[in-house]
Amino acid sequence: MLKEFKEFISRGNVMDLAVGVIIGAAFTSIVKSLVDNLINPLIGIFFGQIDFSDLAFKVGSATFKYGAFINSIINFLIIAFVVFLLVKGINKIMPKKEAPTAPISMEAQYLQEIADILKKNNSQK
Repeated sequence: MLKEFKEFISRGNVMDLAVGVIIGAAFTSIVKSLVDNLINPLIGIFFGQIDFSDLAFKVGSATFKYGAFINSIINFLIIAFVVFLLVKGINKIMPKKEAPTAPISMEAQYLQEIADILKKNNSQK
């Protein structure tokens, strides 16, 4: 069982996933800092302080703080938009990799030629 676990953990996919999770956590803290320290204050200049955390209602002894939920939704949308802009910018900078084309078999070439001939004959009628 230990040998199987060692093989599982040493496979490339698991290591790639681990690196992705670690980088994702670090990237999350950078984006959160960007939103909290730069984007939200900028929005606050134009729209005033965006804080719905005081909004709540009570049913019996339970308090439902829906304002905090609204704040979380707003922060999520801002973070998602910032990440979208970052990815879009990075995609413009990074060169695109072209997918390698698979060699076409002789059968496929013959079928393509037959299809071309049939199209040509149908267009002449």
